[in-house]
Parts: sequence; structure tokens; C-alpha cells
Amino acid sequence: MTLSDKLPNGPKQPAAPALARLLSDSALSRAALAACGFPLALADATAKGRPITYVNSSFETFFGYRGDEVLGRPVITLLFPEADGAADMFNDAPVRLQMRARRKDASTADVELSIGMVHGVEGRLTHWVLAFADRGEIARMHEELRVLRAICAAP
Repeated sequence: MTLSDKLPNGPKQPAAPALARLLSDSALSRAALAACGFPLALADATAKGRPITYVNSSFETFFGYRGDEVLGRPVITLLFPEADGAADMFNDAPVRLQMRARRKDASTADVELSIGMVHGVEGRLTHWVLAFADRGEIARMHEELRVLRAICAAP
């Protein structure tokens, strides 16, 4: 038995158990996001322009940007500068959209963009979650099918 066990309040408790749990949950969340095999980004819902606050390594590989190149940059101007109505895409969240996104090398990628929301403990929207699925192969297959149908229909 230790001295702290003899104190009126029992054994000494950690100074901030809620903080320790929060940090543990945060580390777990970051590890889960980093392990995702598809491009993922978080954007600040409270700041003007919805700047990117996090990207995983799949995002870096798919879009060609290093994380430090995109942090703090607005999502729309970085990835969807030519997309009509892109500025309004957050209004319908949660939503899945077929979009054309711009990569670092200025090439474009057909993606399915899933937008989700993160709310703080007080219920206020704090972040947007953007998950990307590459739809380029599907688009190429649709085009091949269109060409083959045209060939088959020719006399």
C-alpha cells in the first residue's frame, strides 16, 4: 500500500484524464485517417475559403502535392478551380458528387467526391471531410464502350 492509497480520496488520479483520453482518441483518429487507402482531406469549416487542415499520404500520391504544400490553401481554388458550382458543393453535405479535380501537374482526374461533416462537442460544424475515389478507369471504359457500340452499329 502506498501513501496515496491512505489519503482520504484514495489513490492519486491522473491530473487530466479527459485530456489524456482526448489526446489518445486524436492519435487514434490520425492513425486511422493516415492508413486509409484512398485520398482524404480535412478542411476547416469555420475559416474563409475552407482551407485544408490535413491530407493523408494517399491524397499526396493521387494529387501530387506534399502535405505542407496544401495545408492552409482553400479546397476550391486548389482542386476545383474550373468546376461550375464547386463553391456550393458544401451546401448539400453530406453528399457524393462526380467531379473533375485538378492535380499538381495541372492534369485532371475524374473523381467521386464524398463530403462529410464533423461537429464539435457543442454541435457546431468544425470541419469538412473530403474523400476521393478515382473514377478515371470507369470513365475510360465508358468511352471505349461508346466507341465499340459505334463500330458495331456501322454498316
